[in-house]
Amino acid sequence: MLKAVKVRLYPTPEQELALVKSFGCVRWYWNFALNACIQHYQETGKSLKLATYKGMLPQLKKEYLWLKEDCYSSVLQCVAINLDRAYKNFFKGQAKFPRFKSKHHKQSIQYPQSVTVKDEYLKVPKIGEVKAV
Repeated sequence: MLKAVKVRLYPTPEQELALVKSFGCVRWYWNFALNACIQHYQETGKSLKLATYKGMLPQLKKEYLWLKEDCYSSVLQCVAINLDRAYKNFFKGQAKFPRFKSKHHKQSIQYPQSVTVKDEYLKVPKIGEVKAV
């Protein structure tokens, strides 16, 4: 069974900066991959496969070092999965076309693994122990 938990975080200023960087990496990768999807579809009439999104990551991390330093790898893989799901839902007629992300709208991030709970704190990769309620 899949479970998701929403919590309110109370980060320190340093942790807040790390979260902002992670949000930026996620947003940038979503927009980059969505643009690649649009271009590929215009050229071939077919959508990109999930393996192609995930295959972009190692090369992008070499090209853009901040992508490797500022963001946990599983978070970026979740972006690829979410974009693939958004594209499939669009082609099935279940959703609108995926939109580009903006830093002026709601920010969210998914950590599918390696998050542990200690008392009132969450230990998050590349962020540290963050107070949570």
